Amino acid sequence: MNTQVLVVYCTVPDENTGKSIAASIVAEKLAACVNILPAVLSVYTWQEKIEQEQEALLMIKTTTSCYAALEAKLLTLHPYDTPEIIAVPVEKGAISYLNWVSDCTLSSPRELATDK
Repeated sequence: MNTQVLVVYCTVPDENTGKSIAASIVAEKLAACVNILPAVLSVYTWQEKIEQEQEALLMIKTTTSCYAALEAKLLTLHPYDTPEIIAVPVEKGAISYLNWVSDCTLSSPRELATDK
């Protein structure tokens, strides 16, 4: 494996939005897999008010070499003004799975980062 695997967390307003985003980023090889957790309760501050919303959570498996293009794509597809996009490095994992993530993603997706 020549690149580090990341798990990117991204909340979306609902499961259908999550499915649409997931299909797009997997089809473009910006992610190997996206898990959609259909019901999470988010409590947060927005415009100086405490808010509570039901959302869906995307757990996106990608690589460091795809991250910039993935983030750019998420920002174009996402309906929120300020979407949650948080990448966490995978420290350890089954080598066969980590290699699969690397094999399923683009090794140099830079050209997609500017494609809007």
